[in-house]
Amino acid sequence: MLQFSIQRVRNLRSLRHRIFDLRSYDFSTAVEPSWRLRNPPRVPNIIGGSFVDSQSCDSIDVLNPATQQVVCQLPLTTNEEFKAAVSAAKQAFPSWRNTPITARQRIMFKLQELIRRDMDKLAMNITTEQGKTLKDAQGDVFRGLEVVEHSCGMATLQMGEFVPNVSSGIDTYSIREPLGVCAGICPFNFPAMIPLWMFPVAVTCGNTFILKPSEKDPGASIMLAELAMEAGLPDGVLNIVHGTNDIVNAICDDDDIRAISFVGSNTGKDPLYLTSMLDWDHPLTNGRRGFFSSEE
Repeated sequence: MLQFSIQRVRNLRSLRHRIFDLRSYDFSTAVEPSWRLRNPPRVPNIIGGSFVDSQSCDSIDVLNPATQQVVCQLPLTTNEEFKAAVSAAKQAFPSWRNTPITARQRIMFKLQELIRRDMDKLAMNITTEQGKTLKDAQGDVFRGLEVVEHSCGMATLQMGEFVPNVSSGIDTYSIREPLGVCAGICPFNFPAMIPLWMFPVAVTCGNTFILKPSEKDPGASIMLAELAMEAGLPDGVLNIVHGTNDIVNAICDDDDIRAISFVGSNTGKDPLYLTSMLDWDHPLTNGRRGFFSSEE
C-alpha cells in the first residue's frame, strides 16, 4: 500500500504539467473538428463516419478526478440521434459483410499500428478522465491492443466445416456468418481495454457496431474510433452514441441490434460488515456507491 501511494504521488507530480486537454491534443484527422475548439469541449456522437453534434440541451460534465476540473461535456443523446446511428450501421452492413475477410483484417493491422503510435496519448487521456496512474493506463491500452492483434488472424478463425457422411447420404456444412448491427455498452473502469474487447472482433467478423462509452470517461472511445477511421474503416461500420441509462435501454429495446456486449453481473461484490461502534450513515452511503456506482 505504501509502495502504491508513493508511485501514485510520483506519477501525479510527473503529470502536473502534462494533464491531457482535449483541445490541445494533436488528433489524427487532417481537419480539426470544431467541437474541440470549445471551452470546455462537448464530445460529439460519431454517426455514419461523421462527428455529429447532439441537439440535446442536457449534458454531463466529465471531471478530472485529480483536480475536479471539467475535461469535457458529454451530451445525453436524443432518441432520434440514436436511431440515426442504428440506421447508419444497418445501411453499412450489406457492403461491409461482403468485404473480403482479408481486407477487413488489413484494417485491423493498420489499427494496431496506429494504437501503438498513439498509446501514450490514449494513456494520458485515461489518466486525466478516469484517474488511474499512467502506468496502469498504458496497461489498459495494451490489453485492448492484444485483442486487435487477435482480430488480425480472424480469417483462420472464421473458417467453416464440412463433415461427410454424418448419416446415410447426409453431409453437413457449417458456415460462420455475421449477425448484423451489434452494440457495446462500456463501463468506466477500463476506458480503452473494454471497447477494444468489443468492436474490433465484431467488425472484423463482418458486423457493424454501435458503441456507448461510459459517461464518466468517453475520451478514449472517441480517440479509438478516430484511429479506426484513419485505418480505413468505412463510414457507418463503427458508430458512437453517448448517454446514460436511457441510451442503454434504447440499445436493449432496438430490434435492429442483433447482439449486445456489456460488462456487469449481479454478483462479485464483497459483503459490507458494520459494527455497533460505527455511525452507519457514512459507510452505508459509500458502500452503496461502491456497489452500484457504474450502474447509476
